[in-house]
Amino acid sequence: MDDVEGPAETPQEQKPGFADRLRQALGGSSAHWGWWAAGLAVGVLGAMLAMRFVTPAEATLPTGERAAMEKLVKDTILDNPEIIPQAIDRLQTREVEKLLASNREAIETPFAGAWAGNPDGDVVLVEFFDFNCPYCRQSSGDVERLLKEDPNLKLVFRDMPVLGPDSERFALAALSAAQQGRYAAFYRNVFAGQGALSQERLIRNTRAAGLDEAKVAAALSSKELQAEVEKNVSLGRALGLTGTPSYVVGNKILSGAVGYEALKEAVEAARKKS
Repeated sequence: MDDVEGPAETPQEQKPGFADRLRQALGGSSAHWGWWAAGLAVGVLGAMLAMRFVTPAEATLPTGERAAMEKLVKDTILDNPEIIPQAIDRLQTREVEKLLASNREAIETPFAGAWAGNPDGDVVLVEFFDFNCPYCRQSSGDVERLLKEDPNLKLVFRDMPVLGPDSERFALAALSAAQQGRYAAFYRNVFAGQGALSQERLIRNTRAAGLDEAKVAAALSSKELQAEVEKNVSLGRALGLTGTPSYVVGNKILSGAVGYEALKEAVEAARKKS
């Protein structure tokens, strides 16, 4: 998976995910992470379980009996340490769901014609990618297969050029293709090729996709399209995406070339939940 880069920050400066922020808050080093996480989980879960067991009648219990009850809860958690990672995973899942819910419209609303599949599909799969990313090229076949096999799937493309000027030029050309109703054709032509992006390839792919060359040339300096690219990159960072390709479907974020089966499973899960 290719790392997200940009002029405003380096990969090391990117917004950390939930687990990373939790590690930082608890001391940072991986050597101490397990112990700190255990302490946090035991404390949080112990408090939650203790609160769960306290009824109005129990609130009047003598201090000694209350302490014994709390110790029992704590010992139960310590004797079942598998609760700890389960609790942390659940907290992380909840955070991701809230983040996606608050950005749902921005994520799933495509730019012009930058989408494929069923326009009224019951599930929307959003792909953040870079045309210069070999893992994105590798995964494009999985995406195409999903579209062919699932008539109720809508795919939204989010150009997130993080691998240099050539990536940005191809992203701008792709957005011009979206305006011309030829996005999917341009996408397929670029990923059908091999090697690094270049001006020669851009011209060749533009012609192969049946695009208006004058419009594509103008797009390379279009402030409107540059703003769209910047919006996609900012949205990716806001979601904590660390590289390309990354996918959003339902309440899940999938990072990297996860493969056809993982994408299909995520789409089916989103469909069942909806």
